[in-house]
Amino acid sequence: MRALKYLALAGLLGAALSVQAAPVTYQLDPAHTMVLFSWNHFGYSNPTANLGLGEGTLVFDEQHPANSSVEVKLPLDLLDTHVPALDEHLKKADFLDAAQYPVVTFKSTAVQALGANKFKVSGNLTVHGVTKPVVLDATLNKIGPHPMTKASSVGFDATASIKRSEFGVGAYVPNVSDELAIRITTEASVPKQAAAK
Repeated sequence: MRALKYLALAGLLGAALSVQAAPVTYQLDPAHTMVLFSWNHFGYSNPTANLGLGEGTLVFDEQHPANSSVEVKLPLDLLDTHVPALDEHLKKADFLDAAQYPVVTFKSTAVQALGANKFKVSGNLTVHGVTKPVVLDATLNKIGPHPMTKASSVGFDATASIKRSEFGVGAYVPNVSDELAIRITTEASVPKQAAAK
């Protein structure tokens, strides 16, 4: 009888651990997500623009990070440099050509854990109709119930560097730098309807 109790307890513990280890699907929060890119302007300044988040899904497996993934859509109508005339110029045909290519996307292909909450996230970035591989250097900031919403939440920062000419957006290189420095910060939470299941 005692052996049966131990077996039942072991089964319950095993089930609990397997639930905890399962990948969790989060929705990125547009209000707490910024995708910033900066460039050098004729050697004088380093302006920064924000690509606002349209939608994004993050699957994170804390126990087995290789099972994680991320996919985002960044509509160019949310592009914000804080200079309206520059916003319009960047959307024109000599740069991003937003009329023909209205959305920037990123879809991960692999996640590698490096230890100490550091990860390499490889994926495909599509800009201006061109898809190229990009690697994000990501840091897990925090994971756990959000103090305001109580929803299971996670937060990351990430950085990367790309050459815009490789995506067919090479106007004014080299006076306006070819290399763009990218910095991302994001929060994501389990949607209420999913958490209720």
